[in-house]
Amino acid sequence: MTMHELRTWRSAERLPRQEQLAWTIARVAADPVEVQPEVADMIINRIIDNAAVAAASLARRPVASARAQALCHPFRRGATVFGMPHGIRVSPEWAAWANGTAVRELDFHDTFLAADYSHPADNIPPITAVAQHCGLSGADLIRGIATGYEVQVNLVRAICLHEHKIDHIAHLGPSAAAGIGTALKLPVEVIYQAVQQALHVTTTTRQSRKGEISSWKAYAPAFAGKMAIEAVDRALRGEGAPSPAWEGEDGFVAWLLSGPEARYRVPFPAKGEPKRAILDTYTKEHSAEYQSQALIDLARRMRGAIGDPGQIDSIVIHTSHHTHHVIGTGANDPQKMDPEASRETLDHSIMYIFAVALEDGGWHHERSYAPERARRPETVALWHKISTLEDPEWTRRYHARDPKEKAFGGRVVVTMKDGRIVTDELALADAHPCGANPFRRENYVAKFLTLSEGIVAPAEQQRFLDAVENLAVLPTDGLGILNFSVDPAQLGNHRPSGLFDWS
Repeated sequence: MTMHELRTWRSAERLPRQEQLAWTIARVAADPVEVQPEVADMIINRIIDNAAVAAASLARRPVASARAQALCHPFRRGATVFGMPHGIRVSPEWAAWANGTAVRELDFHDTFLAADYSHPADNIPPITAVAQHCGLSGADLIRGIATGYEVQVNLVRAICLHEHKIDHIAHLGPSAAAGIGTALKLPVEVIYQAVQQALHVTTTTRQSRKGEISSWKAYAPAFAGKMAIEAVDRALRGEGAPSPAWEGEDGFVAWLLSGPEARYRVPFPAKGEPKRAILDTYTKEHSAEYQSQALIDLARRMRGAIGDPGQIDSIVIHTSHHTHHVIGTGANDPQKMDPEASRETLDHSIMYIFAVALEDGGWHHERSYAPERARRPETVALWHKISTLEDPEWTRRYHARDPKEKAFGGRVVVTMKDGRIVTDELALADAHPCGANPFRRENYVAKFLTLSEGIVAPAEQQRFLDAVENLAVLPTDGLGILNFSVDPAQLGNHRPSGLFDWS
């Protein structure tokens, strides 16, 4: 790996393009290195994972709205839309919008946490949409997705957006543009311009994940993918970007990150070095914020020792800064304790999640969020007895580079009404690559079959899995089969109309 030294440069200084972060990203994207077999296999796993959670979300209103918008933009070549017949094609940026929303809606696909947060599989819908539209091969798509992961993961390793209240899609726009550039085998100059444009138009505030969290939480990554496709289109037409986007005197680092004196060191593969970042990422066994995964497993494990949850006096979760301040009581969001809160808000409340997981002994992507579940009096009573505290040791482990040290869990102290204290801790979710039961291909397939059961017909389930598992040998113009169709009845009752339907 090489380290890119990132800082602000005054306009009077001369920063050559070849020393800019966007150029480094473009250089990595344009490097025609072979994708290693284990990386290609993991890409297939994550395509299956995305399809699983997309199938489970097809009938939900935000997904129906995004799909309806996309279907208003038919295109002769175009790209497919989850749930629709394979012959229906829409403009690629709208396919990325619809499919990206379906993937993101349940907060149930892969994750990478370091200096910031990310869901790197958000790169897959826009890169796949362009690959379908442009008639690329399975090998081209694999190369593009490997780049998308590489760029986003390494930006997340080095640059914290959250401390500046910037949403994490500011790393996703550039990574998706870079991945598209790789898949299309574009020159460095074109990718360089597209990456900067994508950064410029996908920098938004973190209010999308704060307070009354709305459907925009699912739309935001899909929007970044859509903007990345449009940025590549403009760059191909010869249009430039605000430059240098990161380093400029009025640029990203100077005014939106840590200021003109800030220094960042961003790791990237050297020329000829393979792109392996996807292997450092991890998926979710439970449909909830990643920092709750280990704590759900811990709640399941502690049930026997605790006994009757009604006899609990208090629960304190000792955890990292990020967990405490984002999904814990350190966020100071009263909505996180509100039985009338939205699903998106409950997904970001470890107090609610731990209470339900403790009572039920597990987690379900629909039942655990049902309004009647959140309003259950005994659940509300338990929920309001739970608080979080930042523990410096868990914060240190959260940011550790050593996989043996890195941790996303916490220590739970349960005080019973009779004075008995029950304590346990868990560093990593069971499904994490270093956890008790790491996810393998059979787990991804099982997740797809489970979440799509009753939605995608069995024959179509198997056809899709066969197509994905043969991704590496799919020929040019053969990527249209990377989709699943369903009976229209499975698309739900939401038939939203808007501006694009106006007549």
